[in-house]
Amino acid sequence: MAVTGWIVVDDNYCKGCGLCIEACPQEVLVFDTERLTPKGYHPAKMTQETCTGCGICAVVCPDAAITVYREKPERKTRR
Repeated sequence: MAVTGWIVVDDNYCKGCGLCIEACPQEVLVFDTERLTPKGYHPAKMTQETCTGCGICAVVCPDAAITVYREKPERKTRR
């Protein structure tokens, strides 16, 4: 089972620059055109469940607006 991940974008910091969208190797990020941040920008959002939690989006974000979470699959223990 593959590692899965997800992100949370803080609307107070996201300025809609798109660097995270361009950097995402899984291509799961897009602009959320249905919402605006308090500063008037369209924030990034996940569109698919294929995020691996690699963290590249958080690294390239100049405003530290992205938090990445990872969930590792449980390993079967040998007895």
